[in-house]
Amino acid sequence: METAYLIETIIKVVVILLVFSALAGIGTYFERKVLAFMQRRLGPVNVGPFGLLQVGADGIKLFTKEDIIPTNVVAPIFKIAPVITAATAFMAAAAIPFLPQFDIFGYTVHPIVSDIDVGILYILGVMAVGLFGPMLGGMASANKFSLLSAARAAAVFISYEVVTGLAILAPIMMVGSLSLIDFNNYQVEHGWIVWSQPVAFVLFWIAAFAETGRTPFHLIANDHEIIDGFGTEYSGMRWGLFFIGEYANMFFISFVIPILFLGGFGDGSFLGAMALLGKMAFFFFFFLWTRAAWPDVRPDQLMWLCWKVLMPVAVINVVITGLVMMF
Repeated sequence: METAYLIETIIKVVVILLVFSALAGIGTYFERKVLAFMQRRLGPVNVGPFGLLQVGADGIKLFTKEDIIPTNVVAPIFKIAPVITAATAFMAAAAIPFLPQFDIFGYTVHPIVSDIDVGILYILGVMAVGLFGPMLGGMASANKFSLLSAARAAAVFISYEVVTGLAILAPIMMVGSLSLIDFNNYQVEHGWIVWSQPVAFVLFWIAAFAETGRTPFHLIANDHEIIDGFGTEYSGMRWGLFFIGEYANMFFISFVIPILFLGGFGDGSFLGAMALLGKMAFFFFFFLWTRAAWPDVRPDQLMWLCWKVLMPVAVINVVITGLVMMF
């Protein structure tokens, strides 16, 4: 049994790495198409039918482009920073149940690498470590724009980690567990948590944009300022690793939100599994939709929103939840 468990775990890890690395590339295609549709243009159309081979062309370009290490950078840190971003994104996937368990040739497959008792804490902790990717990449670079981007990254990630933790605290009090499987099972018996914790849902959703560095929290990269923030001096696949991590995080957080608040995969039926994938697709699409429709704001406005609006609301929500559970 231990050998079978080990083989199954290795297979699941490999599948997650391969599938979500590919989805990260495909996600860029869908983002281009969604943005193009909303801005009344075509997006990729020339490379392959409907521009579908643009993903492959981008991959070939990234893998074959020269890996330039600029003069005066702190080379060891400069090289490892993109790896941190991509690695922490995939590490977070270890505690996410992507589908309900199912049988194949008489063997029960559990589509989760490890259902640990502190799954939510593990996911949030690993994603928080992902902060070190852009921060170290910007600090190790040899220009002030990257350093400014690193400072912004530290401020945004650390601040909104507080909101993420406080937002999820109230649902954890209700469920009494940190396992995503337990969250799913709780909602099968008691209904979707979003109906009893709408404030926590909205707070967590907003914080998810900060976790992934998406608009309107895109001040970290600041590509609208001509430079690319912490990625300004990166090229080739090192640059690509930053964005594999970003898009992988978008997919993973798009799984976590419906599992925490929207019933997950329900009773484990085929329809429940399809429903979870549909919810995930909506949240991923919403990331793209927001980028097309919402402007970036100033860093001081983001900090004001976090510390003076979201955090007090989150604390009040935790207090009210505690009082309701007491009485």
